[in-house]
Amino acid sequence: MERPYVILSAAVSLDGFLDDDSPERLILSNAEDFDRVDAVRADVDAVAVGAGTVRADDPRLLVRSAERRAGRVAAGRRESPLRVVFSPSGELDPGARLFAGGDPVVVYTSAAGAAVFAVGREAAEAVVTGDREVDLGAALADLRARGVSRLLVEGGGTVHTAFLAADLVDEVHVAVAPFLLGERGAARFTYPASFPQSPSRPLRLVEARAIGAVALLVYRRD
Repeated sequence: MERPYVILSAAVSLDGFLDDDSPERLILSNAEDFDRVDAVRADVDAVAVGAGTVRADDPRLLVRSAERRAGRVAAGRRESPLRVVFSPSGELDPGARLFAGGDPVVVYTSAAGAAVFAVGREAAEAVVTGDREVDLGAALADLRARGVSRLLVEGGGTVHTAFLAADLVDEVHVAVAPFLLGERGAARFTYPASFPQSPSRPLRLVEARAIGAVALLVYRRD
């Protein structure tokens, strides 16, 4: 079975950080770019994040635009894409906003993680893909079996690294903020790994444009 088409999306500082070291979330993008991301969300079948993003940002992962939600419903789809979390440890707060409304979330975890998973079945479905880690290939196969043909991965850095290192990314969207964080930087876009997207096999730049002060770069694999 074919896997879903995977789009990886992030907003970063010029030096590659997703956030700073303050307790508040750093806004790296702008309203126009947030709306662009919402349009991408509305066009996919599932949107995924790692457990670290759930803990740090407490996202809902829903389509924000009422017009886009209505368009999805008119096309016979759910208002927002299927929401997905990758959590090897299974340690997720049942009180997170992600689990407070909407369709149940699919959580890909490990056998060890499933043993401690505390989110109720009405809010989330835990799917075991390995003993102590999440097998991304198995997770993507399960998503494809659920009818997911396009998956949007929205972070964080650990998940970005895993998908890119496993050569499971078809398209990358990076919004670059016009500043550097340096020693104040915290979470990174990616972490050290062996990446197949090397100088000998680079991604192909298909779009580069300014969105206010933010630079949007879109790459695809050949």
